Amino acid sequence: MRKEIQLGDFHTILSEGEVWTIGGFRLPDGSFWSYREPEAVVIVRNGILYVRAPLSRSHDKIQILDNAKHMYYSAKPVEVPENGKISFELQIRARTQNTVPDDLYDGYVSLNLLDFTTGGALDFFVSNDQYASVYAVLPFPGVQVPESDKTKYFCIFKEEKDHFKPREFNTYKIIYDRSVNEAVFYINGHEVRRERNIPLKLNQFTVALGIMTEKDLTPEGSVSVHGQTVIGEWSPVNITIEESGEKQENGNPVEQD
Repeated sequence: MRKEIQLGDFHTILSEGEVWTIGGFRLPDGSFWSYREPEAVVIVRNGILYVRAPLSRSHDKIQILDNAKHMYYSAKPVEVPENGKISFELQIRARTQNTVPDDLYDGYVSLNLLDFTTGGALDFFVSNDQYASVYAVLPFPGVQVPESDKTKYFCIFKEEKDHFKPREFNTYKIIYDRSVNEAVFYINGHEVRRERNIPLKLNQFTVALGIMTEKDLTPEGSVSVHGQTVIGEWSPVNITIEESGEKQENGNPVEQD
């Protein structure tokens, strides 16, 4: 069974909770940390979401709260087929001002696929002149990550420049196949990464479109903001869900009860 969905409707971006909502996390004290830059300029034109954000927000104690500066979450998560695969494809353009040359993590535009039932994340990060694919299990606030006898939390970045057009729209695609525990990353039709033996079964993805940094907290606190401006543009996200109808184990079909 095959199903196609387009997640866009950016003309509703101000009606938070309808299709998109501002991202963030509920904290133990009951407060909510919002990924919203107060001086961000948001434009929707020809079906494209444009955000220009002078960076100002930071958090001195929690890394995940410091990283994302302005981010939209899909109002509802997209369910992953139990015995099949799901793909997400869109175009992104990133342009930055006053970021450190050749330092992708000083300010970038993102596509994040976030599973808040497991802590899993599959992402693309894009700057002026390069991009990174990201495969992670993260300690999101309020999310219970399954126990493991291996490394419980990790975040593996892979930086690339191949097949990439600087400061232009590029097409990004991530396929997650739950039946074989595999994720594949593509840019402009070229496979650039394949992760096998993912240790968790990912159940659903909240789609996030963000403007971010990735700078380690120091003993003195955050060092992620120094006058940068990041401009992100995103097309609607085309989602394809393929259910095999056949249970698999280690990539091979097995009999079902």
